[in-house]
Amino acid sequence: MVRQVESMMKEKSSESIKFLCSYGGKILPRSTDGKLRYVGGLTRVLSVERSISFAELMVKLVEFCGYSVTLRCQLPNGDLDTLITIKSDEDLKNVIQEYDEAALTSGSSTSKIRAILSPPKSLKQISPPPSNTCSVNSSSCKSSDSGSPVQASFRRRSFSPPRPMAYPVRACYYPSPLQRNPKARFRQMKEGWDQMLYGVGLVK
Repeated sequence: MVRQVESMMKEKSSESIKFLCSYGGKILPRSTDGKLRYVGGLTRVLSVERSISFAELMVKLVEFCGYSVTLRCQLPNGDLDTLITIKSDEDLKNVIQEYDEAALTSGSSTSKIRAILSPPKSLKQISPPPSNTCSVNSSSCKSSDSGSPVQASFRRRSFSPPRPMAYPVRACYYPSPLQRNPKARFRQMKEGWDQMLYGVGLVK
């Protein structure tokens, strides 16, 4: 059987193969029996030479879909839950051989290769521009765009209590009436001495 497959492949080396490509939709389970099916998107036929390389096929698929894709193929008698990821010339050759063997067994011509195209997971997503940030303790905020003013109402500030201020203490001196009048002070001192001398008997 292997020889028959090899001879069949030699005969078909100059022929073209067709891919039944589905893209832009999703693989979802059917509500009745849970079997996977492809819902939405587009399904188109791509015809290429049998001798095409993996790199050349991926270029045609980009032109076919309009964006980069990953290629997964369904086996001839398989379901959508057993998709084979194609990443090299060897993978592409093997899946073509699987369809050729299935056609030889059924006695019919090679059927279209069922292909599911999806965007690669490594595509970079566009991140939103960074928002204007303000310093917490800063009295002014700089915008990322040098020409656009920043509204004061959108500024973030933190208010700390004011520091206690040290006030100079001045010594206030208020002279007594006796200090303002030296004669009255002398009179009071003389009366005090007289009372003290009278008390000890020196003055009668």
